[in-house]
Amino acid sequence: MMKFRFRRQGADPQREKLKQELFAFNKTVEHGFPNQPSALAFDPELRIMAIGTRSGAVKIYGAPGVEFTGLHRDTATVTQMHFLPGQGRLLSLLDDSSLHLWEIVHHNGCAHLEEALSFQPPSRPGFDGASGLLSLARVTVVLLVAAGDMAALGTEGGSVFFLDVPTLTLLEGQTLAPDEVLRSVPDDYRCGKALGPVESLQGHLRDPTKILIGYSRGLLVIWNRVAQCADRVFLGNQQLESLCWERSGSTLVSSHSDGSYAVWSADAGDSPMTQPTVATTPYGPFPCKAINKILWRNCESGDHFIIFSGGMPRASYGDRHCVSVLRAETLVTLDFTSRIIDFFTVHSTRPEDEFDEPQALAVLLEEELVVLDLQTPGWPAVPAPYLAPLHSSAITCSAHVANVPAKLWARIVSAGEQQSPQPASSASSWPITGGRNLAQEPSQRGLLLTGHEDGTVRFWDASGVALRPLYKLSTAGLFQTDCEHADSLGQAAEDDWPPFRKVGCFDPYSDDPRLGVQKVALCKYTAQMVVAGTAGQVLVLELSDEPSEQAVSVASVDLLQDREGFTWKGHERLSPRTGPLPWPAGFQPRVLVQCLPPAAVTAVTLHAEWSLVAFGTSHGFGLFDYQRRSPVLARCTLHPNDSLAMEGPLSRVKSLKKSLRQSFRRIRKSRVSGKKRAANATSKLQEANAQLAEQACPHDVEMTPVQRRIEPRSADDSLSGVVRCLYFADTFLRDAAHHGPTMWAGTNSGSVFAYALEVPTAVAGGEKRPERAVEAVLGKEVQLMHRAPVVAIAVLDGRGRPLPEPYEASRDLAQAPDMQGGHAVLIASEEQFKVFTLPKVSAKTKFKLTAHEGCRVRKVALATFASVACEDYAETCLACLTNLGDVHVFSVPGLRPQVHYSCIRKEDISGIASCVFTRHGQGFYLISPSEFERFSLSARNITEPLCSLDISWPRDSTRARLQESPKLSQANGTPGIVLASRSRDGSPDPGRSKGADTPEPPEAMLSPTSIDSATSADTTLDTTGDVTVEDVKDFLGSSEESERNLRNLAEDEARACAILIK
Repeated sequence: MMKFRFRRQGADPQREKLKQELFAFNKTVEHGFPNQPSALAFDPELRIMAIGTRSGAVKIYGAPGVEFTGLHRDTATVTQMHFLPGQGRLLSLLDDSSLHLWEIVHHNGCAHLEEALSFQPPSRPGFDGASGLLSLARVTVVLLVAAGDMAALGTEGGSVFFLDVPTLTLLEGQTLAPDEVLRSVPDDYRCGKALGPVESLQGHLRDPTKILIGYSRGLLVIWNRVAQCADRVFLGNQQLESLCWERSGSTLVSSHSDGSYAVWSADAGDSPMTQPTVATTPYGPFPCKAINKILWRNCESGDHFIIFSGGMPRASYGDRHCVSVLRAETLVTLDFTSRIIDFFTVHSTRPEDEFDEPQALAVLLEEELVVLDLQTPGWPAVPAPYLAPLHSSAITCSAHVANVPAKLWARIVSAGEQQSPQPASSASSWPITGGRNLAQEPSQRGLLLTGHEDGTVRFWDASGVALRPLYKLSTAGLFQTDCEHADSLGQAAEDDWPPFRKVGCFDPYSDDPRLGVQKVALCKYTAQMVVAGTAGQVLVLELSDEPSEQAVSVASVDLLQDREGFTWKGHERLSPRTGPLPWPAGFQPRVLVQCLPPAAVTAVTLHAEWSLVAFGTSHGFGLFDYQRRSPVLARCTLHPNDSLAMEGPLSRVKSLKKSLRQSFRRIRKSRVSGKKRAANATSKLQEANAQLAEQACPHDVEMTPVQRRIEPRSADDSLSGVVRCLYFADTFLRDAAHHGPTMWAGTNSGSVFAYALEVPTAVAGGEKRPERAVEAVLGKEVQLMHRAPVVAIAVLDGRGRPLPEPYEASRDLAQAPDMQGGHAVLIASEEQFKVFTLPKVSAKTKFKLTAHEGCRVRKVALATFASVACEDYAETCLACLTNLGDVHVFSVPGLRPQVHYSCIRKEDISGIASCVFTRHGQGFYLISPSEFERFSLSARNITEPLCSLDISWPRDSTRARLQESPKLSQANGTPGIVLASRSRDGSPDPGRSKGADTPEPPEAMLSPTSIDSATSADTTLDTTGDVTVEDVKDFLGSSEESERNLRNLAEDEARACAILIK
């Protein structure tokens, strides 16, 4: 008689309460540079900066850790933003001409950003000039006047409207039409031509009743709002691009479409002025591009800064993105690698000050933010504590290292400081310092490592809200490439004109795609790391505090093992340099292991205590002893039909097309053959179904109420030999009495290889082991019946806990593993999780994720979840990300589902492929090429902005208005910079702000509102993580299949004995 054991027992209230104390899903902060920025603003009083994006996001930055994020209701481009100085309020203009007022409000001592009011201009009512409300047409420019209480709106039709900012309502009777301005213009200037759109509006710093209006045709007018008349008129004839009004009001500067700028005197009488005082084309005489924006800043020394963008010679340098800085006789042409969005200077704005005295210049580019110190000779760049361009070269992989020791942290920081030393005379500091960071100092240091297409690995401080760059490791210097030639071309001679100066670090072009970093691994206790690349190169590096000059040992490992019938058709290996090479302080290469064929490395792991590194490609895996500089093992995993594995990753597009074509052919063939044999093959079909049922659901394991039938994968599928994961463990493999070093490897075809290693033990008290050779013997070989790719392998000790990292137990940095009870190995495939006992490797328990949920596993990690109610209580669980973008958490070793959340949109293939989990229940994934979204699955371990801002405006009226306005979803999936936790409807939840001991209500924790990324909808990354054919198949799944899966899930839920927490 069969005995069925159902997984879903009745809900245990005690367990449900414990889950609420352990698990909670929050998208907390976005690290990196905003994707597709479109507008910039700066508040000189509060020292905060705002960046708007094409997706409608508004991001405000102050001191490191002070961040606010908001998202407009409509996905529209933010074209302009203006701070109301000192008030913590921001006026934004979208490309649909709507205006939105944002306010930084405080709740429970912490601040966050809310949209208070919005204003949609009336649609064009025709040409009824008698109507009180003229059509605004399209708003082209906004100017805040009267201390921010009023805004002037310039339009495409040439009119200027006035808006009451506190209520966002138009002020009737104050509209300035072009006809009124033309009355002050001589008849010969009118000559039937329209003035064109309003291109610029400028206010007078000391006289708020005056407004400088610039029209596209070139006419400049100083308009007196009180007297309703023109004080001065400047009859320009060149198409206007930008205006700047000098601090005293006596000088105007206009820039034009022909690459020229003109200086006008405002003190030369009342008659219309026809000629400027100075008119020059700085990069003439040949035709130049337009000067899009110009600034004039005076100094106490008597001279002044003229800063402008554009104006380059059209034929020679029309494709350059430049900002020119001119002071007296000194001209520097700042040459950037991406398009200029906007720029501002940090200077004195107090009316009583006589001079601007600019301290810094901030330039917002499409791909980065650059700040220059204008008070230091040479105008050096100021290192940014945040907003670093993560994608200065495209991100190809990432890894997180938790609990970094203080000594290693200091050494990495020191190496980074030596890479970019600041001049001794520089008194520069980051000028955007507004607000206060209220978050406590992080209890542990976290490193985020990103590998890039140009062969670099960047180290980031991921301990807090601000992702700070620490150090950059470059591997290109070890190989012969064209880097030096490219660098020499970039060095301009001193007598070259224009005087270009390369600024910024965004450089998306790689000299050689083979340099791309595919995998990284770091041992935080020995400061050793492994970097593996696209051309099969595996580098073992060690941190050194001093520069050195030394040769690098080179070894090759043939993974094909002389197998016949395979010819590599991909790229060549990289040629290493020979002889001693200079290496700066930092991570310096010791050994280069070259895999043959030189295919991209798909898995790597490092065990510093045994001095071993394991690596895998699409052909097999190898084990290398980097202490003795000798290979230990090489195993080919290719199937006879694995011809696709020989084409190489650089023919990925062709391979992808071929795979999709083969898939569609198989589907078509199965349909046709199915029709043919439908009549006479009923018995065979029943027999096959019985075999499938036998494979998918053996009788001796637990049953579940409803399971999908999964088609077993063919043994000869393309790329079946790809090594997906590698793992070292000290466990029981040969027998239950003796444990020892082992190495585990999992492949794309569901094969698991376990090797017993003979590693010479180190002498007591010694760091290094003896020089005897390491030996590897195949101990076990497991073939999963469903043949799904093996995503991860982990050994659990007698208490069901994962084994500690190398050196953790021997140095008393972690609890020693239980070597008395029986060990178990957890094998996670794309379709199910399974725990086997050791050393017998017999199935103990499993969970069929694909059969239950209709999804496939993409990323897994073991994480520790600490309780918010009890300081000492924590559970180790398995976190899993699926191809549908959901995150599931399972108990270990029982594999019981705990919670699951919707995290990433299922269409965001690149975001899913880039996800990385941390050891403490957090994670990162790319929402754009330049931004990581940080999320937390832990109720206790949350990294989110916690800040306040000193603002000076009446808060009571605003609070009343905020209660009436609906809560908006925030940008890019971050649920507000909500500096208290947010409940399901988005309102601040006072529960958690009272203290860590007060858990959130169940609704808030177990049913989080999923807010999709505002930027990732139209974003496709070039190279991020391992995007496989399966990912694309998931993305191309039919809507019928999706509906069927949802229907099955609903039926599954209805039949369940208990509710599965989601």
